[in-house]
Amino acid sequence: MEFVYEVEGGDFTKAGNASSAVKKTLKQLNVSPKIVKRIVVALYEAEVNIVAHAYKGTISVNINQDQIHIVLDDVGPGIPDIDLAMQEGYSTASSKVREMGFGAGMGLPNIKKNVDDLKVSSEVDKGTKVEMKTYL
Repeated sequence: MEFVYEVEGGDFTKAGNASSAVKKTLKQLNVSPKIVKRIVVALYEAEVNIVAHAYKGTISVNINQDQIHIVLDDVGPGIPDIDLAMQEGYSTASSKVREMGFGAGMGLPNIKKNVDDLKVSSEVDKGTKVEMKTYL
């Protein structure tokens, strides 16, 4: 089964809507609570990254018997140095985003800790694609 969610950059009132919907679906499918937690943490972090850094984005979630495959594709400034962005504490979040309690530089590291496979690709001034897989 596949679900697609649209995310609007800068709209923190809706940040987390997709991850909440996915959590509900996974619980209904009787997915292990440990796996549900990992996926929701990773997806929430990635979803907030779109809201905090991009203009807009799309989240595609594909759930099958063997794995959960999530692709987040955004239109935004991109990530100039992915290796640097993967370091805990590194953040390019604006002061406004930080004042709201986001942008601590833990997003990508938390995603990596909670999924089995992570690929991040980005093009400056175009956007970023985050692909994550968790095996069931």
